[in-house]
Amino acid sequence: MAKVEYTEAMQSCPYMMSQRVLSGKWSMYLMHLLSDGPIRFNELKRRMPENMTHTTLSRQLKFLEEGGLVIRQEYSQVPPKVEYSLSEIGKRFQPVLDALSDWGMEYIEFYNKIILEENPHK
Repeated sequence: MAKVEYTEAMQSCPYMMSQRVLSGKWSMYLMHLLSDGPIRFNELKRRMPENMTHTTLSRQLKFLEEGGLVIRQEYSQVPPKVEYSLSEIGKRFQPVLDALSDWGMEYIEFYNKIILEENPHK
């Protein structure tokens, strides 16, 4: 897989860089799952939505690994064992995840209130 490329603008703009690094559909959710510690691939797969394919999960993890946010640890044993964990810079994203969680809960409440007010029969 090709390394993630960053434009000159991304290298000097923190918003563009953050958006690029986290552009994967499942990036933030994977980082949330990994924030509790190392997880094996199949366990990650079980925690993802049902429609998540093996290939999609693998690509997302490789993208995060190439971005330096996730570490893939392969153990030499039978059966093979691979664990994923957050790198040091990945762990530093935890306050952002916490803030997004707080905002997300506020938005869910806001959204549900709007839906219930506009469509009381739902």
